[in-house]
Amino acid sequence: MDTVSAILNRRSVRQYRDQAIAADDLNTILECARQAPSAGNRQPSHLVVVTDCRLRRQLAEASHNQSWMADASVIVVGLGDPSLSERWHEVDTAIAIENLVLGATSLGYGTCWVGAFDEPQVKDILGIADELRVIALVTVGHAAQQPEARPRREMPDFASLQRYGQRFSL
Repeated sequence: MDTVSAILNRRSVRQYRDQAIAADDLNTILECARQAPSAGNRQPSHLVVVTDCRLRRQLAEASHNQSWMADASVIVVGLGDPSLSERWHEVDTAIAIENLVLGATSLGYGTCWVGAFDEPQVKDILGIADELRVIALVTVGHAAQQPEARPRREMPDFASLQRYGQRFSL
């Protein structure tokens, strides 16, 4: 799948089949994240790849009991290191995670970006150092459903041309 198709077809998947992700595919997905740009090339991101069923269940509980998360083959926890980029670690990690999501989508996997979690609890479960920030969790797996596209704002409400508020039209 090409990049534009991956962007336009990506959906938040919350139902997964009980099927492992091929190791080569998981490596490719992580490489997509690793290649993400970062401010000043500081690369403040670190990903914790969780495949263990018990840990996935604990992370689902730490994510306000979103039990569906544990059904994914993998939960990737995106960390930002403020010591490497105090101002941009969150944005840079978000970019890496989006690359991961698009890479997984292009290979035919379902994903869901999870932002609702108890950060101290996630850190405790995975032994994450206090100075690191948990930016997001992402489930990855074989989708058991393909959700419909959700509504988006119309282009004139989303973008302006030349100056804010000037109708976008090319």
